[in-house]
Amino acid sequence: MARAGLTAQRIVAAGADLADEVGFDRVTASELARRFDVKVASLYSHLKNAHELNVGIALLALEELADRVSEALAGRAGKGALVAVANAYLDYSREHPGRYAATQFPLDHETALASAGVRHSAMMKAILRGYDLGEEDQVHAVRLLGSVFHGYASLDAAGSFAHSAPDSQQSWVRILDGIDTLLQHWRQ
Repeated sequence: MARAGLTAQRIVAAGADLADEVGFDRVTASELARRFDVKVASLYSHLKNAHELNVGIALLALEELADRVSEALAGRAGKGALVAVANAYLDYSREHPGRYAATQFPLDHETALASAGVRHSAMMKAILRGYDLGEEDQVHAVRLLGSVFHGYASLDAAGSFAHSAPDSQQSWVRILDGIDTLLQHWRQ
């Protein structure tokens, strides 16, 4: 790529693409510099360090995923919302494995509060509007949903479900059915 027009945004986007190709933990400034046909020092005139690059990729991925989840959630409630959002997470993790891994990158408190992570939390709570849960139960349910969505996506990405029948999609559907049943009867 040409040197002209090199910006922090373009570097982060290229880093996100590279993460999808080789894995988030394998993104390096030297590989990005090669892709832009510049010296590594040129990248650091736009970004402070590798940490800032990782934060940028994480923020980009959180924003992309939030947009996708928001679109999936629109006009849905209850089980329909649960399934649509769960599938949006799983599909994103399959289509963008490096970006999805970046969504788990630890952000400092202020950066996290200004990120699309806040939208993710709000959308998880929006799923729960279709269930009769009190405020404290919603917190527990959001944690459950996040754990299941991320856990399944991570195991799926590692190939953990590829070695046995039945097809893992059948398990995914049954898991979501089970969560729906649990949420319907959550109150004690």
